This record gives sequence, structure tokens and C-alpha cells, in this order.
Amino acid sequence: MGKSHERIDGRLRAFIESQPIFFTATAPLSGDGTVNLSPKGLKGSFAVLDELTVAYLDFAGSNAETIAHLRENGRITLMWCAFDGPPSIVRVHGRGEPVFRDDPRFAELLGHFQDVDPTRNGLRAIIVVRAELIRDTCGYAVPFMTFDEERSLHGDFFARKDDEALDAYFQKKEYIGTSLDGLPGLPLPLPPATF
Repeated sequence: MGKSHERIDGRLRAFIESQPIFFTATAPLSGDGTVNLSPKGLKGSFAVLDELTVAYLDFAGSNAETIAHLRENGRITLMWCAFDGPPSIVRVHGRGEPVFRDDPRFAELLGHFQDVDPTRNGLRAIIVVRAELIRDTCGYAVPFMTFDEERSLHGDFFARKDDEALDAYFQKKEYIGTSLDGLPGLPLPLPPATF
């Protein structure tokens, strides 16, 4: 059944890189804080940087819970499920950090995502995760589901926004600058894009 792995390589790496969707889970330190679980997609927006480090592009949305939790405590779990082929679930438990657009590391990290147009989806950060525990389990109860295609709505909406309009969008949202629990979220005003 469940097995721990020392690194993300071989079959494990091939599996997670081939999945069209993954999920992230974070939580604040507060015992009564809001646990966050988010689906992530868009082909090419996830990358394995090395055997213990992964990253994904954090796009515009109506909140910034993952960013807020990572800024507070760094804890994150990423999960992939096989919806076709042999059953499998892979989880990477680790420590993450948001790398914002004005961080000197941002441009180099963005180079790992050559298949994504960074101007199209309101890119606000790159989430970098260092694995502390890597586990796979059977996934026998995960249903078969088919992937038809990417949705274009997100990209179509945010592609029309330059940095000024994107910042204005974020300023109007209640849970971008702070989380549902009042933690610091996305730093505003939004740093200008250099990509």
C-alpha cells in the first residue's frame, strides 16, 4: 500500500508531471484558522526543479490563502491522483514559500515554465516547495475520469489586464491582501511584471 520515497525521480516524477491537475493544502497555525485546499491546473505551470524541490505558478484569483499560510508558517502538502491508468496517489509534504514578482529569484524560476505565457493568467508569484516527506498510496477508490481540455476562461479574463488593472482587481478583493483569518496575503500594490 503506502510507501515513502527519498526523492522525486523516475516513475514518481513522470507520474506527477503527467497529471493535468493537482491539489494544494495549507493551514494557519491557529487551531481555529481556515484550512485551505486548492485545485491547480494549466499545462506547463508545474515543474520539478530537483529531486526534492518543486514549483508552480500562482495565478490571479479571488483570494490568497496559500500565500498567506506559506508566509506565516511554510507548511504545504501537494497531492496528485491518477484519474486514468493504474491507480495511484502521490503526496509531497514540505515547506513552501511564495517568490513574488520583485524577488531577484523570480526571473530564473520563471525559466522553468517555458510552455506557459506568463502575461496571460495574472501571474502573481511562483510557489517553491521543498519536500520533507514524499509518499505514494494505492488510489484504489479514485474514480476513472477523462481529461477533455483546458478551460480558457481564466486566461481570457486576465489576459485583458495590464499590471495597473490587475493591481486594481486585487485591491477590490477582500481576501487578497489579507487571508480569511487576517494573515498577510499578497503584498500590494502588486510589483510590476518584468516578464
